Amino acid sequence: MSKTTRATQALQRAGVAFTVHTYEYDPSAEKVGLQAAEAIGEVPDRVLKTLMAEVDGRPVCVVVPSNCEVSMKKLAAAFGGKSASMMKPADAERLTGYHVGGISPFGQRKAVPTAIETAAFAHERVYINGGQRGLQIRLAPEDARRALDAVAAPVVA
Repeated sequence: MSKTTRATQALQRAGVAFTVHTYEYDPSAEKVGLQAAEAIGEVPDRVLKTLMAEVDGRPVCVVVPSNCEVSMKKLAAAFGGKSASMMKPADAERLTGYHVGGISPFGQRKAVPTAIETAAFAHERVYINGGQRGLQIRLAPEDARRALDAVAAPVVA
C-alpha cells in the first residue's frame, strides 16, 4: 500500500502537519468508519468519515465522527440550502476520484464545499481517510478545516 496519495500530497502542499496510519481494511464491514476506528485502536468519535452529498442538487462533502449519522436538514442548513441527500456511490467516486471506503476530503478531483462536524473540534487530533482504503491521516481538526476551506457546522442527527 502506498502512503502517498492525492490527499497526502494536497496536505503537504498546504503545509499541514500530519501522520499516516495504515490498517487492514475489511471490505465486508457494515460500517467502514467504525471498522477503521477499531483497527487502529482509536475511539470512533476521533475517526471521522467522509461522505459525499448534494444540497439543492449541488455536490458537497461532509466530515463527521464515524459513530454518527448526518442530519440532512442540518446539512442543508450548513450550506444555506433547502434540502440535502446522500450522493450515489458511483457519482461520489466519479466526482472525487476515490473509491468508496477510501474517499478523502483532501485532494479530490473536483473541490466542493465541505463541512466538518463541530464535535470534531473538541479533539486535539482526529483521523480522516487518506484517499485509500486502509489509510488514515492523523491531524489537528483546525488544520483540516483550513486546508479544505471548510465550514465547521453541527450536521449530525
